[in-house]
Amino acid sequence: MTDSLHRVEIYAALNKPNLIFGCDRELILMSGVISFALVFSGMTFLSAVIGFFILLFNGFFLRLMAKSDPLMRFIFMRQIKYKKFYFARSTPFVKD
Repeated sequence: MTDSLHRVEIYAALNKPNLIFGCDRELILMSGVISFALVFSGMTFLSAVIGFFILLFNGFFLRLMAKSDPLMRFIFMRQIKYKKFYFARSTPFVKD
């Protein structure tokens, strides 16, 4: 008898992050909502151009961010919680 490992296929769709146009799904949707709100609340040609430019500008940089790491938004949110500098302490029970 040969002992072999049981192999199970992992579908790629279950393992990939949710991206729209190559950008993080929530960030590009929020950018789109802000752009369309600007366009439809301004009702001028200038606001339409600015809203379209904001959508393209954000889409470009969000796509670059997603190419680097599709989950970078979560890394940034965790990084904000850290302090700028931590003092060296011998134990966590040292009093300030």
